[in-house]
Amino acid sequence: MFRFAKAVAVALLVVCLAVPAFAGKVVLKLGHIAEPVHPYGQGADYFAKLVSEKSGGEMEVRVFPSSQLGGQKDLIEGLIYGTVDMALVGTAVLGQFQPQISIFDLPFLFKDRDHAYKSLDTVGMELGKALESKGIKLLGYMENGIRHMTNNVRPIKTPEDMNGLKIRVMTNKIYVEMVKSLGASPTPMAFGELYSALQQGTVDGQENPSAHIFTKRFFEVQKYASLTAHAYAPEPMVISMVAWNRLTPAQQDILKAAAAESIVWQRDLSTREDAEYWDKIKATGQIEVIEVDRDKFAEATRPVYKEFADVVGQDNIDKIEALKN
Repeated sequence: MFRFAKAVAVALLVVCLAVPAFAGKVVLKLGHIAEPVHPYGQGADYFAKLVSEKSGGEMEVRVFPSSQLGGQKDLIEGLIYGTVDMALVGTAVLGQFQPQISIFDLPFLFKDRDHAYKSLDTVGMELGKALESKGIKLLGYMENGIRHMTNNVRPIKTPEDMNGLKIRVMTNKIYVEMVKSLGASPTPMAFGELYSALQQGTVDGQENPSAHIFTKRFFEVQKYASLTAHAYAPEPMVISMVAWNRLTPAQQDILKAAAAESIVWQRDLSTREDAEYWDKIKATGQIEVIEVDRDKFAEATRPVYKEFADVVGQDNIDKIEALKN
């Protein structure tokens, strides 16, 4: 907590001081943890292409995938300090810096993808404004995907089947409590450590979208995948306020336009590739894919809402609920 407070203090000091504009060509570093072939990895590359086109080559976004600039918490702290210009990071980690944005990690929050998009583009953008005083500007939400459970011990068909399993989760209180509500033992762990932890039996299972299950080859070290669809995972596109304040208004407009266009493109790609990734996962023959009764899982996780209503704001939950129709 002290480390974060110190980071915010430094960032605020830097942002409040006169920040020199970029001299000559603008070059921005954008980091994320996914493989380049992941849908939001492709989205980052498409965004970079659009920025170059819209600026006539006067602006360049250099993308660093696969945790080359660090894990998600490293990226966020880099944004605050101004050592990282841009990033794609999960709300589960960003919520450590702006608690209300963790609302999007609540289990079974959305009716479908369209409901998610409406919520993110309205309530989500409003909540993102609070990040600016902490040194980060939200440009919009790409998509990580819909999360599902995998494990090595037994087929998971009901919440009772999760009893006693050690499940890796992100370092996020909502995910920890969600897994507890299902009877399993949550084990927070960095994404980069997950494959070896599954391989060595440090944890029994994990939860992620199909793109990560396939591109990170978790199917090689897991026996069962259960289609719980317990959470929708957005992937916020953010920029350091240090970098943002060095841009001219025209350059800022180029970034905002490129972000908006690339987000629409990436969401469409992610939706199409989700089904394709499940086909690829099944085709490996290395993991059994199991249908579940999602209503039972949703019911089991309802106490998580009561526990975090004060953190994320009951009014925000109500706003998102109202957008279902």
